Amino acid sequence: MAANPIAIIDFETTGMSPAEGDRPTEVAIVLTENGAVVDRFQSLMNPGVRIPAFITQLTGITNAMVQAAPPVAQVMRDAARFVGHCPMVAHNASFDRKYWQAELQRLGLPAQHPFACTVLLARRLYPEAPNHKLGTLTRHLGLPATGRAHRALADAEMTAALLHHMFRQLHTHYGLAHADHSLLMALQSRSKATVPKWLQQQAAGQP
Repeated sequence: MAANPIAIIDFETTGMSPAEGDRPTEVAIVLTENGAVVDRFQSLMNPGVRIPAFITQLTGITNAMVQAAPPVAQVMRDAARFVGHCPMVAHNASFDRKYWQAELQRLGLPAQHPFACTVLLARRLYPEAPNHKLGTLTRHLGLPATGRAHRALADAEMTAALLHHMFRQLHTHYGLAHADHSLLMALQSRSKATVPKWLQQQAAGQP
């Protein structure tokens, strides 16, 4: 298990890209340490733009819900303070990373946190899964359901459970007792065919 804290994040948003004017409507961050959840941060936020109907159908987040929420800037300042310098994890991290970076850059805050992606990791550790969507992996691995999919806290909690399963897999299957975030970053960039041998080499190099 990773000994140092890792921040697992999930955004719900008004669309697919901050470059097209989309903004976050909800964020949740689960802080894990030594395989256990040690803290949580979650908030709706007012994006200042309307939520399309198809997004509301997906997430259940309505325009009325976010009208009463604090503004994005306030929530993201609090989120950045909560994360600090922790490395980060997300399921389909390219999506969450671009919102994290875009919103922190708006605030003039640093956003160079390394992001590990549980989609990329799952493709390498669970190639037999029917697909690598979060809900599918949860069912495939027998992980506990954490609430409604496409709400930020439920998805962050589910991703945390998946990450902990990955650490256990690395320990029990490959003998990596001290896997950490930097190993995840290296693993997700390996070609799938080289993963078993590479992990065995990493385990052989550990004390």
